[in-house]
Amino acid sequence: MNDRESVGVRIQKAHKTYGRTTAVDTTDLDIAAGEFISLLGPSGSGKTTLLGMLGGFVMPSGGAIYIGDRDVTYMPPHKRNIGVVFQSYALFPHMSVGENVAFPLRARRVPKSERDAKVKKALDTVSLGGYGERHISQLSGGQRQRVALARAIVFEPALILMDEPLSALDKQLREAMQMELRGLHQKLGATIIYVTHDQREALTMSDRIAVLRDGQIVQIGTPRELHDQPADSFVADFIGESELLPVTRLAEHSVDYNGLTLECRHSVPEAKALQLVVQTAKLIVDTGELAPEFNRINGQVSEIVYQGETLRVLVELPDGAQLKLNHPTHDAARGQVPESGAPITLALHPNDTVVVRHADSNSYTQPQGKT
Repeated sequence: MNDRESVGVRIQKAHKTYGRTTAVDTTDLDIAAGEFISLLGPSGSGKTTLLGMLGGFVMPSGGAIYIGDRDVTYMPPHKRNIGVVFQSYALFPHMSVGENVAFPLRARRVPKSERDAKVKKALDTVSLGGYGERHISQLSGGQRQRVALARAIVFEPALILMDEPLSALDKQLREAMQMELRGLHQKLGATIIYVTHDQREALTMSDRIAVLRDGQIVQIGTPRELHDQPADSFVADFIGESELLPVTRLAEHSVDYNGLTLECRHSVPEAKALQLVVQTAKLIVDTGELAPEFNRINGQVSEIVYQGETLRVLVELPDGAQLKLNHPTHDAARGQVPESGAPITLALHPNDTVVVRHADSNSYTQPQGKT
């Protein structure tokens, strides 16, 4: 579908304040042409305001925003030539599917003969070929979302902004649409900036993720970089499923946890308050067959929760902290899951023993380096 080259986006010291409230702190961000980048963070983190500044719906209080080589800092939305998909879809209920998709083309005074061909092409791209005459009320939630996507891409924009477009869908459909969006991005080649508060959604679809908190970018990197090497305890707690345990630095590659020395492959930060990131997916039950290099923590099984194909095993440590790990349900039938109340030894490889500084919400500084 893509007949137009994608464009890069550059944000230089952009910020937004409302009176004494800072919605987006001074931000620098470079987005490559054709990149799929997600703005991820909890409610109030500034991600939607930042997207609004990119789209021209929110005027920045300072700084500059470039789309390609154009300075669009104070340019109105209709002159930026960008596609936008809103959380509510913002479809016109009195129009047919085809009329909704054609709306941006009519606004651009595209001739009807060319318009019809472009609408058909856009609907085919989102797997809605033949739906042009249907009314919006006749569509499911997933189909309406596709119509909103078709409307955003019909004029072949080089940049597409998406503001939590899947949040209204149920879990199964949302996960299916995530994969469809990945495929659509590859097909279009457009630059996509995507806002979400769902870390799994961001991990699934993004080339890079910018994690925001309190109006600042805390960390930006690939999904694997953020998952495996979080910048601090906030990112670690927000990305993936993990528990955080307080530890003390012993050396560059070792820490103390309640008298246990744990070895780390990655360097331990030099900070007063440190936390060990124990990721649920990387915990292993030690049955005596693991290599000596593994770090080991003893505990007691406090509860086992059936979750269908997996069992959630809750383990209480001597200091009262609780860790979680998942076991395939069939392991229980083979007697490979300890019973509730039984002692258990958990193992964590030094490669997976990650220590981060404790996040201080009052003193964030944007990380240097790759943006």
